Amino acid sequence: MTKRFENKVVVITGGSDGIGLATAKLFAIEGAHVYITGRRQELLDEAVKEIGHGAVGVPGDVTNSADVARLYERIQRDHQKVDVVFANAGIYEVVPLDVIDDTHFDSTFNVNVKGMVFTVQKALPLMTAGSTVVLNGSIAGSKGLPGQSLYNASKAAVRSFARSWTNDLKERGIRVNVVSPGGTETRLIRSYLDSQPEVEEALNKSVPLGRLGEPNEVARAVLFLASSESSFVAGHELFVDGGVAAV
Repeated sequence: MTKRFENKVVVITGGSDGIGLATAKLFAIEGAHVYITGRRQELLDEAVKEIGHGAVGVPGDVTNSADVARLYERIQRDHQKVDVVFANAGIYEVVPLDVIDDTHFDSTFNVNVKGMVFTVQKALPLMTAGSTVVLNGSIAGSKGLPGQSLYNASKAAVRSFARSWTNDLKERGIRVNVVSPGGTETRLIRSYLDSQPEVEEALNKSVPLGRLGEPNEVARAVLFLASSESSFVAGHELFVDGGVAAV
């Protein structure tokens, strides 16, 4: 195993489960000092044990700017720098247009949009040339998937952030890119699909490669975008979706 992130400080929001947890494990194996966030202390503690390698869990909600600030205050005390931010925290909800209300709108955009803005903004004082930001998007940002227009729009905003922030941060030498998964075999999706086998069959048929993705497959793409191996990649959206968006 290479050590591309030896002594690098890596921040992963929503790192206690799913893609965030899988990514944290790979960063830790490659030598990074990993900090993860999550809203549930019990799940966060379990994830820290699973990651090992001195990983640190900082409880907090990305929609609360004070929680985000406290995360970076901890890192400032520990290491005085941030090398990689993986802004991963997000929520998914199917809400048809005719039933959207204020609560649906606020919950989706507060986490997927507002939370991402402040996760990145508050990291900037600790970031220097060569640092990288990876945003977790979705193929939904490029598709008109029915019944989930709020989610689709929130992920389209993520794609726009990468374009704009690439220009905003180019003079500082900080690269920004997006990883956009398709359907991925996380614990939450698995619990849903186990109760809806016909949905899983239809979903698999919609993917050119014929299956859901694995969290590690997305995680490896994140590490590529965060590493010097992608040194001339900026403002890009990397689909990890078995071909759904491209074919």
